[in-house]
Amino acid sequence: MKIRGKVWKFGDDVNTDVIIPARYLRTFDSSVWPQHVMEGIDPEFSKKVQPGDIIVAGRNFGCGSSREQAALAIKLAGIAAVVAESFGWIFFRNAINNGLPAVECPGISKAVETGDLIEIDLEKGVVSTPRGILQIKPYPVFMREILAHGGLVEYFKRKIRGD
Repeated sequence: MKIRGKVWKFGDDVNTDVIIPARYLRTFDSSVWPQHVMEGIDPEFSKKVQPGDIIVAGRNFGCGSSREQAALAIKLAGIAAVVAESFGWIFFRNAINNGLPAVECPGISKAVETGDLIEIDLEKGVVSTPRGILQIKPYPVFMREILAHGGLVEYFKRKIRGD
């Protein structure tokens, strides 16, 4: 699985409260969430981001609460992947379970700037940037299958049906 897109770069310790502020979680209408994604850091982000873009961040992306809506808001905004130096563990699992690639990549925050184009190859375990190629731990087959099916629920539905 290869993902190619434009970078939006953020720093360390991006928590779930700034990814999707709690005041927007009072509704079950998930179409509201992408309109406010990353609003706690950049109030205009949702107006600038394009489908297929990639968020890049430093250490501890998705720290804070266990709200699943943080990963969903990013995915529903059309963001193709999040690449970070490290992730809050619950965010990482929520992302994969919802079909959003979360890629841990040491050195990524120094290798890219906002606006750069990068390519992620989850099978080969590399991220290609304008400043070089970075190694990542390749995703295991089952995780690539979860992402290919759009998340854990669809993955298991297909497994049960024998697809």
